[in-house]
Amino acid sequence: MNPRIPPVALLNHWYYIRFHYFNLMRFRITLQTLSETGNILPVNYPYPLSAAIYRILHAGDAAYAHFLHDKGYGSSLKQFKLFCFSDIRTPFTIQSDRLIMKGRVANFLVSFHLPEAASHFIKGLFLQQNIEIADRKSRCAFQVIQVEQHPLFPSALVGADLIMAHLSLLSPVYCGVKNERGNYDFLSPDHPGFAQQLRFNWLEKCRSVWGEAAASHFADASIEPIFTEHPPKSRLVTVKADTAAETRLRGFTHFRLQVQGRRPALELLLNAGVGLYNSSVGGGCCEVIRAETVKSL
Repeated sequence: MNPRIPPVALLNHWYYIRFHYFNLMRFRITLQTLSETGNILPVNYPYPLSAAIYRILHAGDAAYAHFLHDKGYGSSLKQFKLFCFSDIRTPFTIQSDRLIMKGRVANFLVSFHLPEAASHFIKGLFLQQNIEIADRKSRCAFQVIQVEQHPLFPSALVGADLIMAHLSLLSPVYCGVKNERGNYDFLSPDHPGFAQQLRFNWLEKCRSVWGEAAASHFADASIEPIFTEHPPKSRLVTVKADTAAETRLRGFTHFRLQVQGRRPALELLLNAGVGLYNSSVGGGCCEVIRAETVKSL
């Protein structure tokens, strides 16, 4: 057995997913370009970044990577990968559909809904790995130079059951309703059905993990958009650009979310992401900016 892989990382063991407690499975991945100059990212980098994450997971645990990519959690009709990642943070200038990096260092957050005991395994997978983000026009290669573990909630909330939190978006939120063609009609945060669809998606993720027991974890759950002084912004992301399988996804940024729920359900929401396309383009990656315990009635 590979010594880097602890037993709890063998996630086809359904026991660990359903009955272990999850919390500190968020990491900040710091990258440095292999080249000193001429580092260019495609505007549509989220899908190539997702592919790079899958490659790293496959190198450490091929069975888990295949499980995520080909199946996921839940029924045959509704399956979830239960991880998400943020936008890449680095200074850049925009030229057409390219991001011209101003320096060599960048970072992003990645979250997995895994047992806390697997944290050292995940950290070891990423450290010193190379990540390539490329499309048909440009290629940028990085090395992972640092992996830092980040808590989901403030330490003051350790042991809290019912929590109310305000979330800041680290990537666009994708929310939609399927039309008669089987494609999503994307909803903006000011659409009357936006919060309802986000809540339903959250419930479906809970069901994928806990089955019939999801109702108890999802009790008192709510999610609502909060608008700031600036209106929400639309962002169009292209998946598999310049190929026959090209798909365009419309997400929204520049707003916040107020959520309330039992701790296990909130941990799942933060680890797996809000809304749609969490693992494929990093949709709905959020961080807690304020949280407090709510007294149960």
